Amino acid sequence: MTKMKGTKGSASKRTKAASADAEAKAAMPKSKASREELCVFAFRLTEAERDAIHKAAGPAKASKFARRLLVAAAQKDAAVVKAIMEGGKMAE
Repeated sequence: MTKMKGTKGSASKRTKAASADAEAKAAMPKSKASREELCVFAFRLTEAERDAIHKAAGPAKASKFARRLLVAAAQKDAAVVKAIMEGGKMAE
């Protein structure tokens, strides 16, 4: 069996580049690390419900809007729920 030319060299270059990328990512500060540990809570919506949430929340803020509203309702915080309902677009 003969060895293919360039195989060993290119593989080691990719490995070195990948390890350099991994080291660079590890060196980056983790700004979210100090935040509270989060988990996923998912549920199904109709397209109309999803569109209504996006319209009420504004662009790229639907998840945060839904989370704030759900948590406020679960904590029976009527003032926050009312403020979210009246403000619509993520007034913080």
